[in-house]
Amino acid sequence: MPKNKKIAYFDCFAGISGDMCLGALVDAGVTLPALKKELKKLPISGYSLVSKKVLRCGVSATKVDVIIKKAKGKRHEAKKWKDVGKIIKTSSLPEHIKQHGLRIFKTLFEAEAKVHGEPFEKVHLHELGGIDCMVDIFGTLIGLDILGIEKIYASSINLGSGMIKTAHGMLPVPAPAVAELLIGYPVYSSDIPFELTTPTGAAIICGMKADPYSRPGIRVEKIGYGAGNKDIAHMPNTLRILIGEQTKNFKTAKTVTVIETNIDDMNPQMYENVMGKLFKAGALDVFLENIIMKKSRPAVKLTVIAEARDVERLTDIIFEETTTIGLRFYEARRKTLERTTKKVKTKYGDVRIKVSSLNGKVLNMSPEYEDLKTAAKKTGIPVKKIAVEIIKLYCVR
Repeated sequence: MPKNKKIAYFDCFAGISGDMCLGALVDAGVTLPALKKELKKLPISGYSLVSKKVLRCGVSATKVDVIIKKAKGKRHEAKKWKDVGKIIKTSSLPEHIKQHGLRIFKTLFEAEAKVHGEPFEKVHLHELGGIDCMVDIFGTLIGLDILGIEKIYASSINLGSGMIKTAHGMLPVPAPAVAELLIGYPVYSSDIPFELTTPTGAAIICGMKADPYSRPGIRVEKIGYGAGNKDIAHMPNTLRILIGEQTKNFKTAKTVTVIETNIDDMNPQMYENVMGKLFKAGALDVFLENIIMKKSRPAVKLTVIAEARDVERLTDIIFEETTTIGLRFYEARRKTLERTTKKVKTKYGDVRIKVSSLNGKVLNMSPEYEDLKTAAKKTGIPVKKIAVEIIKLYCVR
């Protein structure tokens, strides 16, 4: 029986930063000598890596720091994309780690370019791009690789609050680059009066394409706590990483947003166009229900299920394409079976069939209706007869 995928769940209740990622991975079992050995494959110098055990609100955690050595004269640090790219490409790190690193740094530069309205190539990273940022990002990638992590997931991310001092002056939390990087991810701001999520931490989440699931199905093997700089009085200032095998009973339950509205004054013929546009814009599901409103007026309830990153776009479509003047929103949990689409060669041509399974056992199968319609038009045979034949053909393959 094939082994389940090894995953890591980033629990960002106190935000996320590069040094917190390093600390959590070391706390989970990655040794400092192993990290240092791999980091030497980057053509950078002038730093040392140290770790220590600390308490954060009574919780034991590991604090990892990148200590920059004092240099005689002016130190040259990579601040532009061409400099960062050159360092990464000329390193002797494994190719997959190089590619992950390039993607993370590229997301950083793209976010900064958008925020400051500058061409990508001209962006100059002030607080980022230095040795410590490079070590944080590649140390995290190396740590994940040592632990055999194939995919990462992330909780809702705590941003903190207040203002931060930057090279551009005082900026609100989250920093504009952090806000840009985390588009599509569930975030919130607690009453902690300082920055909890840094651009480096946000770039790791975004660049590694972490799935924003509230809780992945995981058989936990290791837990690591990475400490932030400050000790907060009423909560542990740590990043918690849960590591283990992904359980396969169901696809991981995912937090989705449900959008609803009641409509009693729209031509029913228009709903086909509305539903088509919503699906095309990324809706997971769209459906209509007949309801009775006040004064016994017949009406339609339009419901749209969506991922967080698509809500604004879908909301605009509903307002533009329907007569509604208000919407309701709430979060729900959505869990599905493993689903795949197979292509079956038949005498009617290629027909796609959707297969749903549990622990490798097929529970449901359904030929793609559009393919059945095409076959029925060509042959004159009823759709239901073609569907039965195709399911039989798939089962005896």
